[in-house]
Amino acid sequence: MLEFINVNPNSGDPIYKQLHEQIVRLIVGGQIAAGEELPSVRKIADHFAVNPMTVSRAIGQLVDQGWLERRRGQATRVAQNTTQQTDQQESLLFKAIDQLIQQAKQLDVPQATLAELIKKRWEL
Repeated sequence: MLEFINVNPNSGDPIYKQLHEQIVRLIVGGQIAAGEELPSVRKIADHFAVNPMTVSRAIGQLVDQGWLERRRGQATRVAQNTTQQTDQQESLLFKAIDQLIQQAKQLDVPQATLAELIKKRWEL
């Protein structure tokens, strides 16, 4: 799982938010299955060289939102309830799409050219 997450300390988004959003995307996209165990907070923190409290904050929010389940003495797991996953799939992309469109407009890139660029990158 950790190989699919990219934390950028220079991003405008806090690290806990980056972790939160990327874990949600991995769950919705099916890269992390319902019932699958997550690495420990300490292991995630060590892997990304971040404060364990930062990771704990992201995990806590995911538990509160129903994405993850945490039981004392057991590993944190992806929640079994997957009904929200399908509802979230498109909305997770909207922010990135909106940013891409805004940047394309600022660069005066026509819609057809943007679509062609996306198609080329998709095929890589």
